[in-house]
Amino acid sequence: MWEKFYSKNGLAAKTIAKELLKVKIGEKIPLITDYSKKLNIGRGTVQSALRLLVELRAVSLEARGHLGTFLLDKDNNLLLEIAGVAPLIGSMPLPYSRKYEGLATGIVESFEDIGKRVNLIYMRGGSNRIEAVRTKRSDFAIVSKMTAEKELSKYPNLKVFKRFGANTYVSAHKIFLANNIEKVTWKDKKIGVDMESPDQIQLTFEEFKNKNVEFVEVNYMQLFEMLRSNQIDATVWNADERRMVQTFQSIEFSSQEAKNISLDTTEAVVVINSDREQEIQEKWDSVNIKKILEIQKQVENGERIPRY
Repeated sequence: MWEKFYSKNGLAAKTIAKELLKVKIGEKIPLITDYSKKLNIGRGTVQSALRLLVELRAVSLEARGHLGTFLLDKDNNLLLEIAGVAPLIGSMPLPYSRKYEGLATGIVESFEDIGKRVNLIYMRGGSNRIEAVRTKRSDFAIVSKMTAEKELSKYPNLKVFKRFGANTYVSAHKIFLANNIEKVTWKDKKIGVDMESPDQIQLTFEEFKNKNVEFVEVNYMQLFEMLRSNQIDATVWNADERRMVQTFQSIEFSSQEAKNISLDTTEAVVVINSDREQEIQEKWDSVNIKKILEIQKQVENGERIPRY
């Protein structure tokens, strides 16, 4: 059956499969003459292409006389495969908070709603995700606005493609304290910092600038245990991580510069390679940002089960 796609009818079926991805179940599909004119192919070729898609069970159609032909059902994944449309690959932070889970769920489901696929990979560190885009291991990266601005100054071929608005990446960053600290006097204190997180680096170094502290390089996955075992005295971290909030005391930033930077760390943005903007725009076309954010909020509030 798949060998038929190397024929004239098969090539037409590939093009029509792409067109049918835009049609919702229950809607009338375009007329054969419409496809014929748009795609510059004969009516018989269009009819054969549609029959092939039905044979493969990519679509189920029903002719209703003068009313036209209606789409009863479709297999979007099969249509995408037939059309040769590869899914976008996006890199995101590890989903350790409800906010990240919600954003991932919103992206996946919003693509599905328009009959498209997106594959998400999860990587620690905004710099690593930017590098994945730069080296073409992923098509886009989700990072904070602050990380994007910092990294894009080094790579002019990258650009911010979409913005999600304030409080979509994190609600806030705070300083979390080990349990043995009763009064914060920073002299000789050990401050944990993940050197692969541009947000944490900037916030930490600004907050503790000119203070007599020791910076301890730590993988963020170790931060919780190192705080609990008093191997470090404090760290700057995402206030959306429930385990941290429930276990440790936290305080706000005292540095005005850290407070200013913190505002830019709350917004999630999509970074792409500007050379591929048209290609990526076609695949993001019709994806509803408002719906992504509605789903994110539902996951955060426990009203929706994460699915990513």
